[in-house]
Amino acid sequence: MRMRTGRSFNNRHGRHLLRSGAASIAVAAVTIAVVLGVTDSRAISAQDKYTVQVPEGLAFSEFRGFEDWTTVAVSQSGDKIEVILANPVMIEAYRAGVTGSDKPFPDGAKMAKIHWMATKSAEAPDPTTIPGTLHDIDFMVRDSTRFPNTGAWGYAQFNYDAASDTFKPLGTGSACGYACHTRVKAKDYVFTAYGKR
Repeated sequence: MRMRTGRSFNNRHGRHLLRSGAASIAVAAVTIAVVLGVTDSRAISAQDKYTVQVPEGLAFSEFRGFEDWTTVAVSQSGDKIEVILANPVMIEAYRAGVTGSDKPFPDGAKMAKIHWMATKSAEAPDPTTIPGTLHDIDFMVRDSTRFPNTGAWGYAQFNYDAASDTFKPLGTGSACGYACHTRVKAKDYVFTAYGKR
């Protein structure tokens, strides 16, 4: 009788432990699923800027890594300040003395211009203008085969919306900046000179 009671107790205790263990595993699985679900929904809601493209035009992904390109110059236009960056192909041409007026920049040359709304620094001792909210990012790429009708350059502008933390292409096609750049046709459509440093 005792053996039976002992077995019965052990069986009941074992079943209880199994049920408890199964319940714990189920709770853990649900918890993990919820956490992963929250993580996935956050990842989905955040825009990957490299997936944005001008309709029938340049893609943001064609300029991957532009954040680390070399600075060509800085400028201010109205209520915006800008930094103009260039990829290694364009920087090498600049440093070799290419200005666009003596000979064109080589195919593969790329530029990026980042526009911010100008604001005043709250920390600097003198009134200092610094970048505020991001406004837009513009790109240029030289490819004489791909862009024969726009001076061998393709253009794109991506406007930034701070509220949604997303980029939206302006216009369509790769000629969106061409009309503006025709005024510097003699400099191979490039406004910005490489400043001495």
